[in-house]
Parts: sequence; C-alpha cells; structure tokens
Amino acid sequence: MERTPIRQVILAQVCDRGLEKTICPSEVARAIGGENWRSLMPEVRSVGAELVKSGDIEATQRGKVVDPLKTKGPIRFRVTEKGLGMETRDQGLGFRD
Repeated sequence: MERTPIRQVILAQVCDRGLEKTICPSEVARAIGGENWRSLMPEVRSVGAELVKSGDIEATQRGKVVDPLKTKGPIRFRVTEKGLGMETRDQGLGFRD
C-alpha cells in the first residue's frame, strides 16, 4: 500500500483529537483497511515513526513518549504543536488553525 494515505489519515485523526489527546494506530488501519486492517498495522506503525521523526506527532505508551519502532506492545499517537502548524496545512489536508 502507498504510504501517503496512511500518513494523511494519521494526521487527520490526531489533528481532529487535538493536543494531548491520542489515537490508537488500529483506528488508522481500520479506517483504511476495513476488514483487513490487521495486515496494515506494521505499515501504520512505520509511517507513524516517520511522523514522530519529523516532529509532527508523538508516540506514547502508558502516557510516556516512546520510539514506536523499538517499543513492544500497544502505543498511541498524538499531534504536536508542529503537527498542527503550517507544515500540515501546506500539504492541502484541510486541517484547522
């Protein structure tokens, strides 16, 4: 699967939740993959890691910021102030100010 739709859905979902609120990566996989969402989980986690590296989101586990590629078990994503800023709006994703 192309990574751009995953990236867009992650950013849309975390921006919709706002700062300090989180989403589960499975929410992204379900939105894209429907019944076959489980097979998308490694890709969603990988794209999430790219967004963490760029500073647009954070990955957390039990409320603490973690590296999504090194952490075992369930994680969550949340938007950063940078992720809510100009960079995401410039991509034409329609995020609010």
